[in-house]
Amino acid sequence: MTALTEYERLEATGLWRATAEAQRREVLVSVGEATLTIADFNNRALAHWSLAAIDRQNPGEYPAIYSPDGDPGETLELEAGEDAMIDAIERLLRAVERRRPRPGRLRLAGLLAFVAAFLALVVFWLPGALLQHTLKVVPAITRQEIGEALLDRVERIAGRTCNRAEALPALTRLARRTGARRVVVLAGGVRDTLQTPGGIILLNRALIEDHEDPAVVAGYILAERVRATLHNPFAQLLADGAPMTSFRLLTTGDLTMGMLDRYAERMLLAPRPPVPSEDLLAAFAAAEIPAAPYAYARDITGESVLGLIEADPMRGQAVPPVLRDRDWLLLQSICES
Repeated sequence: MTALTEYERLEATGLWRATAEAQRREVLVSVGEATLTIADFNNRALAHWSLAAIDRQNPGEYPAIYSPDGDPGETLELEAGEDAMIDAIERLLRAVERRRPRPGRLRLAGLLAFVAAFLALVVFWLPGALLQHTLKVVPAITRQEIGEALLDRVERIAGRTCNRAEALPALTRLARRTGARRVVVLAGGVRDTLQTPGGIILLNRALIEDHEDPAVVAGYILAERVRATLHNPFAQLLADGAPMTSFRLLTTGDLTMGMLDRYAERMLLAPRPPVPSEDLLAAFAAAEIPAAPYAYARDITGESVLGLIEADPMRGQAVPPVLRDRDWLLLQSICES
């Protein structure tokens, strides 16, 4: 769905650059319910702009040049031929302008901002302690609920999860084989894998469709699980919005949709920290899954992943299959309608 009710889906092509020094590149632009998504032609998201924070740099001129509020170096150019997209963005910008606070409300907003700033200062000197306390007292069931809610917000940006009924049992068996609590497949929006608080692992469909060996996708899942042990997704969520996120969670037991939306956008675009080879090899050994297929999927030459290949704990051993052939074939069709 889009922010404009007359459009079920609205897309256009344009020229985008991430910074003033970067080269422009041709991209796909689509309007969602709350964001403008910029993606390459492989449907990988490059940027998400909030519809409420877009500026036009050259009103009335063409090509229309837009940028996110506060960052004029990042631009999106739309030629005059993309009339539907330009008209939709301009309508949304006018709607946002109409909703801006009027002078009579600025004093109230200023007072509320002062109170919020004062409350933030009260806890600013102990954000670390507040975060650690939240990590200790929030139960696993609440983390799982937050993970499910966060998945809903990710779907608003990246699209619905792939849920072909015949393939779901195979996906469940893949999760069980790799020790994951739950695995979901997305048609786009995720570079390769992500893990939410509560243990939901998100997969890009390309990991399943572009490889013949299920050990590849199993390796990506294991790598994401190891990464989550080193960089706790729940701690990252709290740190991203601390201290107010921790404070709200402790006092109300849940998070606002706004908090989840902001974190979902940042989570999808944030660089993924590397996983140490020794930790990854230990995970492959514990799961009895060969590391070499995953390594070659990351680097077909094997040069940058030579340690994973040479120290593959399953090398030369008879290992149980990751999935049966029938399950793997079904899983590769999970995004088909």
